[in-house]
Amino acid sequence: MNLENTNKLFGDFPTLYGGKDEPLTQNLMSFGFGCKDGWFDLIYELSQEIVGIDPNCKALQVKEKFGGLRFYVGAATNDVFDLIDEYEDMSYGICESCGSTEEVTQTKRGWITTLCKKCMEAKGIDNT
Repeated sequence: MNLENTNKLFGDFPTLYGGKDEPLTQNLMSFGFGCKDGWFDLIYELSQEIVGIDPNCKALQVKEKFGGLRFYVGAATNDVFDLIDEYEDMSYGICESCGSTEEVTQTKRGWITTLCKKCMEAKGIDNT
């Protein structure tokens, strides 16, 4: 994720992403967000929801894995974990690159990513 979006998330949710200043042995948020900008709105909305449920919740790592969002937190309520599951599922219908919800699919070759048809074509990915 680009620096502007990263800083927006860090700034708007300082407790949730406070681990960015902790040692790597305790928290991986110092690496930032391991996904592209197309999921910024999804992550921002999820962050708002989490803070609304548990203001003390702390993210440990946020990334893309196997074409889907992975959002890891420390101790949290079942409501927070259920919410995270819901948003992780939603990520499979949103282009990680541009945020489109039109003609989104996972790549079938190489690294699995979730992209719309236009972004696949722009990257020269033949998904047949």
